[in-house]
Amino acid sequence: MEIKTASVIGLGLIGGSLAKALRRVGSVNIVIGVDPDRQSLETALSEGVLDRASTSIDENIYDSDIVFICTPIDKIVDSIQKVIKAVKPGCIITDTGSIKGTLVRRIEKIDGQLNFIGGHPMCGSEKYGYEASKIHLFENAYYILTPCDKTTDEIIKIMEKIIIEIGGIPVIIDNRKHDIITGTISHVPHIISAALVNLVEELDCKEGYMQKLVAGGFKDITRISSSKPEMWQTIVLNNKEHIKQILDLFLERVRQFNYLLESDNAGEIFSFFNSAKKFRDTFTSSKVGLITPFNDISIDIEDKPGELGKLTTLLGENGINIKNINISNSREYDHGCLKITFSDIESVDKAYNLLKSHGYKVYKI
Repeated sequence: MEIKTASVIGLGLIGGSLAKALRRVGSVNIVIGVDPDRQSLETALSEGVLDRASTSIDENIYDSDIVFICTPIDKIVDSIQKVIKAVKPGCIITDTGSIKGTLVRRIEKIDGQLNFIGGHPMCGSEKYGYEASKIHLFENAYYILTPCDKTTDEIIKIMEKIIIEIGGIPVIIDNRKHDIITGTISHVPHIISAALVNLVEELDCKEGYMQKLVAGGFKDITRISSSKPEMWQTIVLNNKEHIKQILDLFLERVRQFNYLLESDNAGEIFSFFNSAKKFRDTFTSSKVGLITPFNDISIDIEDKPGELGKLTTLLGENGINIKNINISNSREYDHGCLKITFSDIESVDKAYNLLKSHGYKVYKI
């Protein structure tokens, strides 16, 4: 089976990026978008990302060979039931939700033939909406596939091929294991991040010094707290059993550390930080994970006329696009005073090597 026509239900960050990436796949001739937001549809049509568009799931998607459902988690099953009635027999249906166990159990109860396979691209951003979507979002990112009882070997092979074509790395995982994994490396970290931010707000003095002096390290580990709260409310409620277990384990480790402090156990405190450092240093930075990596570098430059202009001109002349520039006023753990953000890791590497070759003191963040 060849995938000639693909439909994307929900043109947010993931759906919009999928539509753009599928547009680039040579074998896909037609990309159809469905979203209640007319502005997103009009933008995607004007950009040439979509061939057809609709504000609801209807006959427009009938000839689809595959349908990607990129709606919020609590709307996925309802969308699947509508898609089944709107597409031709044999059409593959997949989703991009970050919870799989409860979803798969509900899907397996649907009567009749259903060519479904669960999907979860391990990439994203604290930004959301079609305006945040990008064609290269899935490049070098793991894309988890969670087959169910209704999934055939052919469907798995087709999905693996599509994922590779959009630049991703397919990984097949049981849906129950998937929810434990994402609960540990994504859902609970978002909870901890939000708790830290709320703690700072609670403990800050009336002058607001904590908010003003918050340094790079704190901002880095709490960046994900800028994610859409409605989305995370739905995610944690749909994975609450695993999240509660993981939080209990995390809190036990915090209590253990608190005991080490009370007993002045210097050796165990060192081991606590040392074991974390050793394991953290084994993490690869060559692949995109569930929490979006930083595409930043920091640079030490003097604050004098013309220095910033020389640097940005050098980058521009070498085809390196800058997304953002910030002066780091509070840089307890930052090496450089100037932070530059790029769109992808390739630009980071190119800028880093270029600036180093021109004598700049550059640091990857």
